[in-house]
Amino acid sequence: MASPSRSAGADQDAWLPRSDVVETDGAYLIEVELPGVRSEDVGVALNGNEFVVTGEIAERVREGLFRHRNRPVGRFDLRITLPGELKEDEVEVSLAYGVLKAYVPKAKTSTPARHDD
Repeated sequence: MASPSRSAGADQDAWLPRSDVVETDGAYLIEVELPGVRSEDVGVALNGNEFVVTGEIAERVREGLFRHRNRPVGRFDLRITLPGELKEDEVEVSLAYGVLKAYVPKAKTSTPARHDD
């Protein structure tokens, strides 16, 4: 199962965005919550089997004293290791409405095993 992690190459001071990974027969579908992030502030890469999303949410200048705060700011770094061989040149990524969506196709399509009893 794919899981988000902080690997050796990850920025240890960065926050980890929330994400979902769904595996189908032919691909991995990844959704990452990035509310308020502009596409030019996000980097996406596939390094071997590691899907990487990095970027930063800049702190806004505000006046007054914070009484409550739980929205993340600063650098984020998400790394998800995907099993199997992947088609790096066919990855598709979009960012809309605060959700980054990625389609990462598998190199070999697997079909579920049939059992005739």
